[in-house]
Order: sequence, then structure tokens, then C-alpha cells
Amino acid sequence: MPGSSPGMTTVIVAANSAYTHTMPTTSQHVAIIGAGPAGLMAAEVLAQGGAAVTVYDAMPSAGRKFLMAGRGGLNLTHSEPLPAFLARYREATPHLKAAIEAFPSQALRDWSEVLGQETFVGSSGRVFPKAFKASPLLRAWLRRLDTMGVKLKLRHRWTGWDEQGHLCFQSPGGSRIIDADATVLALGGASWPRLGSDGAWAEILSARGVKISPLRPANSGFTVSWSDIFRERFEGQPLKGVALAFGRHGVRGEAIITRTGIEGGAIYALSAALREAILRDGKATLNIALRPDVDVGELTTKLSTAKGKQSFSNFLRKAANLSPVAIGLLQEAAKASRMTLASLPPADLARLIQAVPVQLNGVAPIARAISTAGGISFDEVDDAFMLRRLPGVFAAGEMLDWEAPTGGYLLQASFATGAAAGRGALKWLNS
Repeated sequence: MPGSSPGMTTVIVAANSAYTHTMPTTSQHVAIIGAGPAGLMAAEVLAQGGAAVTVYDAMPSAGRKFLMAGRGGLNLTHSEPLPAFLARYREATPHLKAAIEAFPSQALRDWSEVLGQETFVGSSGRVFPKAFKASPLLRAWLRRLDTMGVKLKLRHRWTGWDEQGHLCFQSPGGSRIIDADATVLALGGASWPRLGSDGAWAEILSARGVKISPLRPANSGFTVSWSDIFRERFEGQPLKGVALAFGRHGVRGEAIITRTGIEGGAIYALSAALREAILRDGKATLNIALRPDVDVGELTTKLSTAKGKQSFSNFLRKAANLSPVAIGLLQEAAKASRMTLASLPPADLARLIQAVPVQLNGVAPIARAISTAGGISFDEVDDAFMLRRLPGVFAAGEMLDWEAPTGGYLLQASFATGAAAGRGALKWLNS
């Protein structure tokens, strides 16, 4: 148990927020397990508070999934107003609200700029570093943590606790036993396991009585039984400027045809509802509007013109301004309904173009998902993100049972809960 002797008062500054804690005159050791955004942010807050911090990670380098997230441009956070921002976390909003309010989007941008990585707001409201990549930010962050005395122990895979409550690791030098005054778990979910987040922690915590909601793919693709000809011709092709609808959910954006199904930003935005429907019913029908900016009446008029000698595909390309992959998708829908597109009256064809049914029959593997749903139930943690069953052990990031769409919300909550767990651990060290 941490000591309760009187100590000095230290002001901890995380971006533009200040937190005051009473720290012991002798620093205590905190183990952070996981060197992703949540773990490193917890380490920063703890080190600023005077704790001796060591970050352990199973991989050969830190922040591997963070770097993967920034490979196509690091979407750090989003600029929308806080109430709308918080609503993106759906049923987890009440549990994440305080952490994100304490470390909101602007605080994350300020923090990035202090590290020399200025940010900008894109046309969609998403926030990116001007360098557009994750690697410059991560390098600057690791340098700062090093100057703060944070130690980084790589190739250390956490395997749980021994009978005395010490942390156990497997390292290149063999088994290691570590004694810590507090621990922050930030091991991520189970997506992209080759980058370190393999979900193995779930079994360890379950054995300790911690309730874990099943880990499921989030922001994932889905499987579709495409015909061989469609798959071979259109794999990798984008459906641009489409509108997707499922039940009461709808979104505009882009989708990508894959060899086994469909994925992309617009798909990810609906993935939670689609996933739950498939898990319940074994399938889900997604409707795709190929020309969402044109009403059915106008489209019907365009499709009522004479086709002449041109092929029907060419007619659709010119009259309805459809891409080859969009026409192929229409033909897939026609085959599934045992009809031919050319036989449809213009009004029926127009309605089909604005609501092409695509039957999803499965969820893409969790190893290929962008993020993970499920994790440690919020009933298992207190307001400081400490596990109620394991005093002195805190959890942050994707280990917790929340999910959010892409657009900066995933990283924001990971940073914010990491900072909150760090503050919680500091408070624990003084209890």
C-alpha cells in the first residue's frame, strides 16, 4: 500500500489544464503496461506529478498501432463542439464525459503543438498535425518522456500477478517480477494483434473476477457473397459520394469493395448497428444510394430517354452518371432478385439506384478491425478509472468498454482516459 506520510504539493500541467496533488517527498514507482497513446499519456501525467514511471510493452518499439493509425494521415481529434463530440460515444458517454471534458480536443491540440507539431482542421472538421504523420509526434513525445525520467522497457510481455501481487513479465532475459506502488493498464483492445493489441489481458483480468464484455470488431468491414465476376473486376474499387442507410441510421461518404465484402469510412460509421444486427440475425441488409444528390423524379426523367444502340451499361453511365463499380453493384442486386436491369421501368430503376440492397452476412475478423468494442465494464472501475476489485490498478484506452466512430474520437478518448488514469493513480499514491 502507498504510504500516507505528508508531502509536498505539485502542480501537474497537461496541455492547458492544471491539476494539484500532494505528492510524497519520496517518489513511488508506477508501472504503465502498454506504450500506446493511453499508456504514454498516463506516464506523462504521472511523471509530471513526481512519480517514478516505467512503461512496459511487449513489442520491440513503442506506439506501433499509433503509427499505423497515422500511415494515411494522423486524425488526432475532431473540432466539433463538445456536446456533439461526446454524443459520438453513445451509451459510454456518461462514463467518458468527465475525462474528455478535463482533456478535450483543444487541449490535445495544444499538447501536440507544445511538442512542435502544429495542427490544422480539415474540411470535414477532423484535426491533423501539419506534418500529417504520426512518427514526428511520437518521436518528440518519447524524447520529452525520456527527459522527464520515464523509463521504457520493451519486449516485456505482461502475464499477470504472482501470489504476492507483484507484476509478472516475460522478457528476452526470462521471467521478471516487478513491484509497483500503482499500475496503469493500457494494453488496447484486440484489433491488429500483430502491432501488440491482442486482447490477452482479458483472460488475466477475468481470472481476478473483473467483468469483461466480449471483445468485438468495431469500425470494421463486413463480408458479402459477391459473384466471382464482380469480385474479380471491382476488388479495391471505391464507391464515392454515396449515402448508406441501415434502419434509422444513415451516413454519407465512401465505401470500398473488398474481395470478401465491403469496408470504408461510411461503413465504419454504421458498423456498430450492422455488427449487432448480424450477431443477432446472422445477416443485415444495407441500402446504398448511388446518387444521393439527385431525387428519384429527376433520375426517372433522365432514365426515360432513348437508349439507342448503346449498351445498357453505357446508357446508365451517361444518363445516371454512374461509375462502372456502381453499375456492377446494380447488376449484383438484380441477379440476387432474379431480374435484369434493362427490364425495369425507369421509375423502378431510379428507386433501385437510390437504394441498392446489399446483404451483409458476416463481420470481418477482429484482427483487421480499426478498433475494438467491448472490454472492461465501467461497473468495474471507479471515477478515477481504478479497478474496484484491484486497488491501485487503473485501466485506460480501448481496454474499457466503449467504442466510437473514426474521425479522431478513438484517439481523443484514449488520450483523455490515459490522462484521467494518471491523475487517478497520483491520487491513489497519496491515499
